Amino acid sequence: MLKFLKRLHWMDYVILCVVITLAVIIAARMGTALNYNWRWDKIPNYLYRYKESEDAWVANLLIQGLYTTIRIAIYSSILALILGVVLGIARCANNLTIRMLARTYLEFLRNVPPVVIIFIFFFFLSEQLITALNLDRWARGIARSDDAAVWTFFFGDMRRFPALISGVIVLALFESAFVGEIVRAGIQSVDNGQREAARSIGMNRFQEMRYIVLPQALRKVMPPMANQFITLIKDSSLVSLISVPDLTFKTVELVASTRLIFEAWLTAAAFYFVICFGLSMLFRRLEK
Repeated sequence: MLKFLKRLHWMDYVILCVVITLAVIIAARMGTALNYNWRWDKIPNYLYRYKESEDAWVANLLIQGLYTTIRIAIYSSILALILGVVLGIARCANNLTIRMLARTYLEFLRNVPPVVIIFIFFFFLSEQLITALNLDRWARGIARSDDAAVWTFFFGDMRRFPALISGVIVLALFESAFVGEIVRAGIQSVDNGQREAARSIGMNRFQEMRYIVLPQALRKVMPPMANQFITLIKDSSLVSLISVPDLTFKTVELVASTRLIFEAWLTAAAFYFVICFGLSMLFRRLEK
């Protein structure tokens, strides 16, 4: 902290003072102009609550939504990474049909609003997939089984499991388009001489991609990939539109039932900021 302060120029202190002053003025103006009765003391009750039947503190609305958002972000990131790598490799394939199919998928998703994409995938793909696999009945059976605690840890309330899977699928399919373009750019950034050298020593297409191209492309795609995963966490709020009980959905429920409008949304914004800022610091270290 002291090293950071020593690196600051005197102009940095002036700018910091101006920003703090403006923030105080805005906060004071909001308190008088909005004529709003702030009730921050109510928010802790919606983070954790005491459950007498279990004699323990349990997660309430906001923390439940936060857990769901984290689960969706993790599972969607893994699935989007797998699909994105496949799409990125397909975009660089020698076969014209494969390249065109991959490009059609990518261009469609990148040029249509995400809300529209989410509804399309939910009603025409995710909902049909869940019905075909009978996941709803399976999840209800798991909720009544002895292994319910383990499944609950990974997927939350199993009664809402189909909604969680729907959110993961639609978000991963949407984000995979951007991941695919990042992977494609990383692959094409590798010098052709590297590929010619791989083929000259007898490597096939798969070995060339695995041992030569992808390891070099990984270093180049790390910064944009990290930024895309942080964007995925923010985009996860869109799945609340299909009734996935994430942080945004739970915040809407809280506002509707208590009218804690500013308190609830500012708390949700703080949760999103902490997650995204923490990941940005982590990815910055990984890049170094």
